[in-house]
Amino acid sequence: MKILAVGWNYRLHNVEMGREEHPAAPTVFMKPETALLKDGKPFFLPHFSERIEHEAEVAVRICRLGKNIAPRFAYRYYDALTVGVDFTARDLQARLREQGAPWEIAKAFDGSAALGTWVDKDTLPLEEGIPFSLQINGTTVQSGNTRDMICSIDEIIAYVSRFFTLKMGDIIYTGTPQGVGAVHINDHITGYLDDNKVLEFNVK
Repeated sequence: MKILAVGWNYRLHNVEMGREEHPAAPTVFMKPETALLKDGKPFFLPHFSERIEHEAEVAVRICRLGKNIAPRFAYRYYDALTVGVDFTARDLQARLREQGAPWEIAKAFDGSAALGTWVDKDTLPLEEGIPFSLQINGTTVQSGNTRDMICSIDEIIAYVSRFFTLKMGDIIYTGTPQGVGAVHINDHITGYLDDNKVLEFNVK
């Protein structure tokens, strides 16, 4: 199982991060399986960062083997969605970017890919757009809708399958909307996909 993730996929998030240009194709990075955090297990703040930020995202689950998938057939290759959190060591990422160095360690560390429970895609309004949100201690800090993606889910699947063979159980994080911010010890985090509470855990 592999975790693929997409950056810069919501215009307002790009603006809040000071990025004026919008990518013509998905910006893709990877997280190892050890990054996965699920089943409501707590997220432990790592010692190597002073600022860990939440990035709420819609995640999709790949359900069949695929390579060089045409966009018009991409919908056949995933069967469920949920809300995940792409945790980012923002201070570490900034230092690495200044050095022109790869910044995987700021994105792919253990526990950095929180994942909610899966919702069958056939129960969701895919064509209209799926609203999702993240709350910390009962306050909504991020909200978005899949219709606002720069690159759609189908476009993402088609694109990444040019470079990586997709297998059953692979997970794709599809980008975060505006509102990213820091998390702290004792924060209680919940995530919603449409009307479904799919994610809930604590920060330790």
